[in-house]
Amino acid sequence: MRKGWQRRQGMGCRIAAWVRLGVAAGGALFGSAWAASAVDGQATGGAAFDRNAHPGKALFERHCAACHLGGTPKAPHLDSLHTMAPDAVLGALTDGLMREQAKGLNAGERRQVAEYLAGRDLTDVGAAPGPVMCGAERRAFDLSRPPAATGWGYDNRRFVSAAQAGLSKDDLPRLKLKWAFAFPSAMRARSQPVAAFGVVFVGSQDGSVYALDLEAGCARWRSKVSAEVRTAIVVEPWPAGGVPGRSPRLFFGDILGRVYAMDALSGQLLWQSRPDDHPNATITGTPVPYGGLLYVPVSSLEVLAAADETYACCTFRGSVVALDRESGELRWRHYTVGQPPAAHGRTARGTDILGPSGAPVWNSPTVDAGRGVLYHGSGENYSSPADRNSNTVFAVDLKTGERRWQYQTTAGDAWNMACTGAKGSRANCPAERGPDFDIGASVIRAEHGDGKETLVVAPKSGEVFGLDPDSGAQRWRIRLGQGSIFGGIHFGMAAEGTRVYVPIVDHRLQADGRRSEGGTPGLYAVDARSGAVLWSVAAPAADCGGRPPGCSPGISAAVTAVPGAVFAGHLSGWLRAYDGATGAVLWAFDTTAAFPAVNGAAARGGSMSGPGGLVTDGHVVVNSGYAFGGHMPGNALLVFSVDGR
Repeated sequence: MRKGWQRRQGMGCRIAAWVRLGVAAGGALFGSAWAASAVDGQATGGAAFDRNAHPGKALFERHCAACHLGGTPKAPHLDSLHTMAPDAVLGALTDGLMREQAKGLNAGERRQVAEYLAGRDLTDVGAAPGPVMCGAERRAFDLSRPPAATGWGYDNRRFVSAAQAGLSKDDLPRLKLKWAFAFPSAMRARSQPVAAFGVVFVGSQDGSVYALDLEAGCARWRSKVSAEVRTAIVVEPWPAGGVPGRSPRLFFGDILGRVYAMDALSGQLLWQSRPDDHPNATITGTPVPYGGLLYVPVSSLEVLAAADETYACCTFRGSVVALDRESGELRWRHYTVGQPPAAHGRTARGTDILGPSGAPVWNSPTVDAGRGVLYHGSGENYSSPADRNSNTVFAVDLKTGERRWQYQTTAGDAWNMACTGAKGSRANCPAERGPDFDIGASVIRAEHGDGKETLVVAPKSGEVFGLDPDSGAQRWRIRLGQGSIFGGIHFGMAAEGTRVYVPIVDHRLQADGRRSEGGTPGLYAVDARSGAVLWSVAAPAADCGGRPPGCSPGISAAVTAVPGAVFAGHLSGWLRAYDGATGAVLWAFDTTAAFPAVNGAAARGGSMSGPGGLVTDGHVVVNSGYAFGGHMPGNALLVFSVDGR
């Protein structure tokens, strides 16, 4: 069976390698979306560049267009590929992640593909500017400012106290851009920023991890790991007085499934571990440090590899692992799917059908120290049979990983990318054909104020559930959105007391790849005790006026609450602050413009998805750019403060 795990690919529709985003040797697969791009038809040196006449166009159409002209919804569209830096593409095709797919092309042809996609001659391309390093006056870390225990990796209510925020609701209309940073070699920004010690810690698409001065945007240090960092860079709990004899540590994962511990003051790597040896394992949910352990959710890109009808689907099983914080050694593992997959049939192409599989974990787990458990959700099965573990909330013992209880939000869900292909190429699509209603948002423990709690769970179905934390029994259930493979609820809610803010994306794409009508994108406030809707506000359809095809006004990114207000980033690129009591818009900012960046490049945002806002010490910090699934690319880290001071 092990042989069936290996991907067998030819040159053509092989999206798994593209979506790994990982790193071509020496750099990211995707280059700077805006800093290095030229106006179509003109090279940066001023010489005319005619894309239509360039030989790279015919090569692209012959070898790549089947996926990247809409044949596969999650493959970057040609519009996004045109923003890629040609040197990065060339590296990927020559000795990076796409080398196997490009082995039928000679060196000149690979160069032509890269030039066609970027609309530039390769000789005109220079290195994207890195960060400006801090001078002596800004190099010191203030260890009296430990991380606040809010957000992914800490407290999934994503509520920022007034003391931590340093902003009141009345301050929000006066927010102005203070500084911007342009991530080099990036067309998306998917790592949740975290603040501590006077700096912002954030990861990036090319595998760089930054410690940026909160006030000025210069870098205290920059380190690099092997692939894109999509998780938050979590700073371990740290007393204000410090710990004698050692520095605070950072924990995070990358898209190739590795987990890292790093010195927060120097960026020095302390240890790394790959807790799941499946070739398609990835880490998209933020690890959680608690006690002496690091709880890590493990997801997979095998759902994409299944689009290859010669691939034996599927063998990955989602899990949460507990690693020793000192060494990275495995202490326990909780698989979502209890038994290993086995062959139980063949596809029309004669490839083994393996299952049960899937149920990945791509949300950050929630710690309940009082009950001694960890809550996490799972995604869909990748192959038949659909079992009782997909789209399920689990409560597992913090010390042993033993399962206490589980609750399934949508039954009978098995799906992979083969289900969205052309009719003749769906060999690996399970009989269930979706609907792909993962639980992507972290579980929220909403406190009632009377010693009681409700767990609030919101999957991509558009429904929201209230569960008993002791038993997993359902207390209430409501529907807010239509749901699809790109939402209902995508990356995360926030809670201010019993008021839970629920973002609905409802991007209109169904599990079989068809567009659908309807949907209710916007922001909702729900009472955690009863499930009653307190208010709702629709995402403005006008947001997408003049923007690329496929623009959606919905809210896919996690939201972040402060006293009396909530910040939400839209797929349209708009960032808004909403009144917590009424839903009225208090402040709005279009992140898709071009902004002068502190590192001498141009920062430009795009769709906002994944991480939510960081609110700390009078600043609001957001990422903008999400060139995935047809959304708008961007490379921007934007920092706001009152009047930009």
